[in-house]
Amino acid sequence: MPKPVVVTAVFRPADGRHAEARAAIEDVLPVVHAEDGCLLYALHEAADGTLVLIEKWESEGLLGAHAAGQGVKQLTTAIEGLLAAPPTVVTMAPLPGGDPAKGRL
Repeated sequence: MPKPVVVTAVFRPADGRHAEARAAIEDVLPVVHAEDGCLLYALHEAADGTLVLIEKWESEGLLGAHAAGQGVKQLTTAIEGLLAAPPTVVTMAPLPGGDPAKGRL
């Protein structure tokens, strides 16, 4: 049985480009939400202005399809020139613990 995969993608908007970077990410949300295997693809804003996508995918294979898919291509094009540095993407395997409803995404 495939194991779910959790991903964080951190975007650091360039000075004066925060609103544009946020809009670019928000525009792709519906596209990614419709992809096979997408369990969670949620945008968050940190106190320092970074934008963080928290993702959950049904399997590594479906995450790979997402990475090669239209949503990522659209986002890559849309954020060009809007970030201070390339996004930082971390892929993780969940380690559920404690309360089953609170110890996992």
